[in-house]
Parts: sequence; structure tokens; C-alpha cells
Amino acid sequence: MALTVNLVSAEAEVWRGEATLVVAKTPEGEIGFMPGHEPTLATLAEGQVRITQVDGTKIVADARDGFISMELGDELNIVAGGAQLVA
Repeated sequence: MALTVNLVSAEAEVWRGEATLVVAKTPEGEIGFMPGHEPTLATLAEGQVRITQVDGTKIVADARDGFISMELGDELNIVAGGAQLVA
């Protein structure tokens, strides 16, 4: 089982794929998402979004100013005012 992750910025799609874990920063602290997570809507704070793909490969993006939306059906959308891959 995996999450379908969409990371987009105001300018373009940054990354799309399947993941087993996504960790992002909110004003309250970091939040992690795994398959089966309850639906959630949170504010995205400036910081790193860390994505662990199904094969174990790690993706890291710097992101700021946006929101995170976990939907039923294991779909995670991260919409940022600005985002770019760094690793």
C-alpha cells in the first residue's frame, strides 16, 4: 500500500509519485503521513518536505507558504507558494 503524492508550487508540478512516508513542516511542528492516515488539512510552513518512495529512495524538497491535504484513498496533495527539489 502506498500514498499517491502530488507536490506542486505556484509555478509548476515539482514531484508526483508513490510513497510510503511523507514528512512536512507545519507551524505546529512536523507531521508525517503514511498510507491509511486520516483526512487532514494543515498549513505548510517553510522547510523541507521529505518523501520516502516505495523503493526506499528519498526525495527532499524545500517548500514554503501553502497547505497540505490528505484525502481519503491515500492521496496527499502539497500545494506550496514556492517549492523545489534539493535531493
